[in-house]
Amino acid sequence: MIVDKFLQFIRVERRLSESTVETYTVTLRLFRDYLAGLPEPRELVAADSDNIRDWITLLMEEKHSAAYVNRSLVALRTFFKFCLLSGEIVVDPVRTITGPKKPKRIPQFIDEKDMDKLLSQLEEQTDDFNIVRARTIIYILYLTGLRASELLSLDDNMIDFVNKEIKATGKRNKQRIIPFAQELQDVVCSYLALRDEKIERIDNALFVGNKGKRLTYGQLRKIVKENLSLVSTMKKLSPHLLRHTFATSMLNHDANLESIQKLLGHQSLNATEIYTHTTFEQLKRIYNEAHPRS
Repeated sequence: MIVDKFLQFIRVERRLSESTVETYTVTLRLFRDYLAGLPEPRELVAADSDNIRDWITLLMEEKHSAAYVNRSLVALRTFFKFCLLSGEIVVDPVRTITGPKKPKRIPQFIDEKDMDKLLSQLEEQTDDFNIVRARTIIYILYLTGLRASELLSLDDNMIDFVNKEIKATGKRNKQRIIPFAQELQDVVCSYLALRDEKIERIDNALFVGNKGKRLTYGQLRKIVKENLSLVSTMKKLSPHLLRHTFATSMLNHDANLESIQKLLGHQSLNATEIYTHTTFEQLKRIYNEAHPRS
């Protein structure tokens, strides 16, 4: 079946993540069900541009976000390109279709003074594994800008203490090297010593739960949220917020966009440029707070 071949292709040849494969699978199933419910039902590979355009319109009428609609369109575009190359179709029905524009959202971040306050609080000496692990996680996310998935996939051998470098595996298994300073090395070494003393690991994961298994995203999100709530009242206190904070701090301290792009692992500079809007918003806020006639 063409769908099975397609999923195998993006999993093996394109090496897309399992979460992306699952997203594409769900999208194709939903679109196939939509086609089956039409007054004149048709197969997936027989869909034309009008069918796709009508389905996209339906998703928007159902109040799905622009991001969701565009993700669905990307899945269909990738599938039909595969069908075209495989000879299943002769015309790509998605070629003339564009998705809705997404509203530009300026990424939020934690103020530098609040991060300094939090890191100072976390510096207290303790032999509590959960506290030391939380401290190390906050430090790594804030000082390197790693994605949550990249942090969770870290093994011990991906940290080079001699050259002070972290080897991160990002989207589509692309690897990059991120430097770190002595401060982070001290924090990580303290964590490793306590972890090896108190926890019996099941695998080589750098961050593990109390039973020795690799930390899950749910556990990571809870750890980050509990700690960031000590200095912030924002609603969405996620690991990604620290990635935004890292990028904003780098830009505020005169790092150029190209360097930040490489550190974050962005494929396009456009993805990094959004942080210039963040710093401009911060500049406006400072102006409004400081100038007597603002």
